[in-house]
Amino acid sequence: MTGENAVQGEIRLRPPNNTLNERAVGWWRTQWLLTTAVPVVVLGVLGALITPARFWLLLVAGAVAVAGLACTAFFPHWWFRVHRWEVTEDAVYVRTGAFWQEWRIAPMSRIQTVDTVRGPLEQAFKLATVTVTTASSKGALRIEGLDHELAADLAERLTAITQATSGDAT
Repeated sequence: MTGENAVQGEIRLRPPNNTLNERAVGWWRTQWLLTTAVPVVVLGVLGALITPARFWLLLVAGAVAVAGLACTAFFPHWWFRVHRWEVTEDAVYVRTGAFWQEWRIAPMSRIQTVDTVRGPLEQAFKLATVTVTTASSKGALRIEGLDHELAADLAERLTAITQATSGDAT
């Protein structure tokens, strides 16, 4: 690179390089199935109990089931293709979103805390989420769907980098 782009430690909006763990697809599918199953079961039980509304309740339950299954089949794989993350010595880069993509950068000098979270489903899939908190009004950056060991290593690496980084933002 030459000219203005050759500045050492330049932080600029660019596509992050790393993908999530492939198990994230199964994790997201399970979330969709559980989110779909609850209203379908409730509507099915109500349909069985309320005779005058049975047709409409079961019709809606069927529609919700079909929509939920379609989303389960489609969205997790799409999300896997578009979600990206990367950590450099200067910043954390995250790209999320399917319809509305969000690209965020957190300079190391702005990072306040680094956390890892493993909910019950994430634990079942051996995944974790790394949350990078900054002073930004936009909120924390979240890298979901990481292998739990990689997430722990990443949290340690980010902590070491931020401790070695001065508080002067570029």
